[in-house]
Amino acid sequence: MPHESRSPLTRLDPNAPLVLDTRALSRQPGSSREKRLTVPAPEDFGVEMVGVPEGAAIELDLRLEAVLEGVLVTGTATVPLEGECSRCLDPIASSFEADFQELFVYDDTRSGGNADDDELRLEGDFIDLEPVLRDAVLLALPLSPLCRDDCPGLCPDCGARLADVGPGHHHDVADPRWAALRDIAGDTPPASPERGNGSSGSHGSFDRREGKQEG
Repeated sequence: MPHESRSPLTRLDPNAPLVLDTRALSRQPGSSREKRLTVPAPEDFGVEMVGVPEGAAIELDLRLEAVLEGVLVTGTATVPLEGECSRCLDPIASSFEADFQELFVYDDTRSGGNADDDELRLEGDFIDLEPVLRDAVLLALPLSPLCRDDCPGLCPDCGARLADVGPGHHHDVADPRWAALRDIAGDTPPASPERGNGSSGSHGSFDRREGKQEG
């Protein structure tokens, strides 16, 4: 059964930074093109503590190759990062590279002859690279970024940066349970020990030297 004809119109904006035009490949398997692009980072391009600032320059090194099913895109993205250290909360500014490879299937064919809802497809002759780039970058970002691998973090008592105050930094913290016991002991003066087994009815003391009872 022949494929239904499709309109050459596309919902993609050909002028969008991450939309690629594949017409130069002419759908000829084996033909390829290489591209080097600088594109602005889209919004929400990060995780909780680190990400790519919106609009920051992303360097793309791409190879587009026509195959039977569609266009294979292989690339490397060099992206700038901003965030904060998960231990000491200092700002982080760095960059890293993310590699990716994805097959975009022609809009009138199916990869391997099987329908697959997860397939990325060309729209006409255009490719939207943003979902591929987003997955490649977000999956490579650390969930707990560090300003350096051996960052000692913050003092749990005063919040000082342990890298600044040195390894000897510490606080003498008394156990609050002992502090409560000291408070109780301070409110009640200790009782003096009694001497002898004197009768409860006797109010005097006996002087053995005089043989008399005083009092």
